[in-house]
Amino acid sequence: MATATVTRGPAVEAVYASGTVEPVSWAKVQPLGTGRIASVEAREGDEVKTGQILMRLDDRELRALVAQLEAELRFLRSELERVSELARRGVTTTQVEERARSQLDQTAATLNAARQRVEDHVLRSPMDGTVLRRDGEVGETARPEDVLFWIGRDSPLRIEAEVDEEDIPLVTVGQPALIKADAFSGRILDGKVADITPKGDPVNKSYRVRIGLPPETPLMIGMTVESNIVVRREDAALLVPQGALSGGHVFVLVEGRAVRRAVVMGVVGQGVVEIRDGLAEGDTVVIDPPAALDDGSPVRLKQ
Repeated sequence: MATATVTRGPAVEAVYASGTVEPVSWAKVQPLGTGRIASVEAREGDEVKTGQILMRLDDRELRALVAQLEAELRFLRSELERVSELARRGVTTTQVEERARSQLDQTAATLNAARQRVEDHVLRSPMDGTVLRRDGEVGETARPEDVLFWIGRDSPLRIEAEVDEEDIPLVTVGQPALIKADAFSGRILDGKVADITPKGDPVNKSYRVRIGLPPETPLMIGMTVESNIVVRREDAALLVPQGALSGGHVFVLVEGRAVRRAVVMGVVGQGVVEIRDGLAEGDTVVIDPPAALDDGSPVRLKQ
């Protein structure tokens, strides 16, 4: 039968959350309409300013329409001047003049809409920052659902994580987080809870928690990470392996016999449990006691 010694050490109660590293300030750029990509004006890693052109979609048909409407507007403007002069001389009625004015106004509105559609075919940066990612090549068709650019600042960074709704009452702003990433195997990185989204996701039954990262973090944008948000820590707790506990009891080895003893548990960590009452440092407890083990049973230890 295997045993373990009750020791003192740090006990950490944590809430698990998985998430992705992202910039604190960033934005997605998507086209407002469907169009073929005509030119790419910014590349990944480029520093861009607010309003700077990132990409142009093919707008030749729209520009032709604008030119047609501009010519039509010039004609209607001259026509209105002619009709207005005739109305002043009593040669025609004011209704004819108003009809010409209405047609002019309608064409002007159509022209403004066409010009806006031309402008919408130019994708501009919504903020100062770096082109973090670009998708789409010249000749490809871009649609409103396509994210063509990610613009952001590469510092500071944060983790956007999902916490189960059962655990979210334990999480508060300012709690430390222990972070693990596959890219940095064996390292525990630091973070701190920055904010908690007030409204949860009723489908996934989770809440979004953002974990702030220090400036010197080696994590990179887009990395997936696992986080343990520390909700409680005891630095000098009495610790026993979780396998020693059975229904709030442990079996303590006393003079070769297993003595059943009730305990009060505290922090439940990874593989160990804090014992607040019922044991003393140096006690020997039975690991994974068999169901047939009774209070006072003799114990034969594994070599």
